[in-house]
Amino acid sequence: MKTFVIKPLLRYHQPIPTDRVLYPAKALFLGLFITQILASTQVYISNSELYQFLLAINDAGYFSIPNELTMKRLTGFNPAFFGGLFFTLSIGASLSISGITAAWIWDRLFNRNKYLLIPFSVLWSATFFAVNFHGFCLIYTFYIFIIPATVFAATLKWMPSKVKKNKGLNLIILAVSIILPALLWAPRFSNDIFLDFRDNLLLSNSFGNKINNFYYKYTLYPAEVFKSFEQKLLKSCNLNEIKKNSLKQLLEKELLNHDYLPLMKDVHCDLKIIEDRGLLILMNKDRVILNVTPAEFLSMPGFILKKFSLKTDKQVFFRHFTFFSLLIGFPITLYIVFYSMFHLISSFFFNFINSSLIASILCLIFGISTIIPLYIAEIKLTDPNDISKAIESERWQDRVAAYKTIESKRLEVSDFKPYNNVKASPNIAERYWYARALGVSRNSKTYNELLSLLDDPHPNVVCMALYSLGQRGKKTTVNKIMSIIKSSDDWYTQDYAYRAIRKLGWIQTKLE
Repeated sequence: MKTFVIKPLLRYHQPIPTDRVLYPAKALFLGLFITQILASTQVYISNSELYQFLLAINDAGYFSIPNELTMKRLTGFNPAFFGGLFFTLSIGASLSISGITAAWIWDRLFNRNKYLLIPFSVLWSATFFAVNFHGFCLIYTFYIFIIPATVFAATLKWMPSKVKKNKGLNLIILAVSIILPALLWAPRFSNDIFLDFRDNLLLSNSFGNKINNFYYKYTLYPAEVFKSFEQKLLKSCNLNEIKKNSLKQLLEKELLNHDYLPLMKDVHCDLKIIEDRGLLILMNKDRVILNVTPAEFLSMPGFILKKFSLKTDKQVFFRHFTFFSLLIGFPITLYIVFYSMFHLISSFFFNFINSSLIASILCLIFGISTIIPLYIAEIKLTDPNDISKAIESERWQDRVAAYKTIESKRLEVSDFKPYNNVKASPNIAERYWYARALGVSRNSKTYNELLSLLDDPHPNVVCMALYSLGQRGKKTTVNKIMSIIKSSDDWYTQDYAYRAIRKLGWIQTKLE
């Protein structure tokens, strides 16, 4: 009698070793973990320094941004950790991916030839030089040296040996799943890419809105790490060694006009000015940056302070690299994570080749699905009749495009009949761009409409209402905006409010 062996349905193929699927993800997460430790430490130190600076501002009698309600958070764990996450998912992702890529090329293409490590070493050294070109920075050096080297070594350790199989179709689909979404995203790369992404992929749904709120809640903490003096909202200066009282008063007036707040103490001093032999010596951290005459400084203070900021800015490369990493490193990180997840799950049902094909196809579908909403929302309006039709459309994308056009062309929003009560619109992006369109309006009736948006439940809309109030130029709004600065517990809102009153001509004065 024959014996029949019944095999389980899901075991038609040999089990796939997980190291063949997960080694890139494992190496990537190792790099992200190291970055998170470094970045959280960096943001924590930055937060602590900012906290001490804000205390000094308050002691001197100036308004601080963030205010006293918010600045206490600077000493907490969450802002440092979640602020560090911004760097982890940007520069950490790029540096980790570079380590994985270098290891794969050296192993698979160069057969681990030690002499062919030289090109990688040269590129590595060049990156170190670029990071420290404007002045040595220890934490950035740690990023550049520790993360790629560790990931490179881990990838080589976890990378499985070569398997001789026909992967032609697999490689083609894998390449298409990476290149095609990249090509579709490329035309969208512009200064507005993040706004388009936010409006169409985040603010259009509840889950995305939570991501958006998380971003705006914690992004200002890491932003403070690499801002130049020109980009910072508030700076400190020391004029204690200026002997001539008349000159000191003139300098103080110009510096306050550029948000350099004179402090009596030398603690956290961004700019120190010393008068010596008829020259003003501008210093930062006991280092001489510029020498100018009092007449030169007083005749063009904005130009001199911008030059001072440029010469003290060590963060140029780091800022550009972070921006690049957000555009390139973060999407590739998402691809590796999703590819590994899809590949691992499908490997329980199919062999290695088929599961990798399925993972590539699913990643391709996911990548294309994220870009489609941006193309759907792309509407160019030139004729006023087109704007009228768009603003009365039932599609919120059309109405947003109309408000964008009204703002960019500086048209009068009250000349167009809205589709409905915009303030009651459930779409946050629509209310946001409506607030911006009100900023270029010169109709007195729209002014109260703009003021009412200050009570909007979403901080993004409130921030745009504040921005537009600054554009309207009505100085009587200053007191209302000042009350927002004092009562708000949202740093972003305070930031926009402060910029609005500065736009309206308000200047810091020491409170006696």
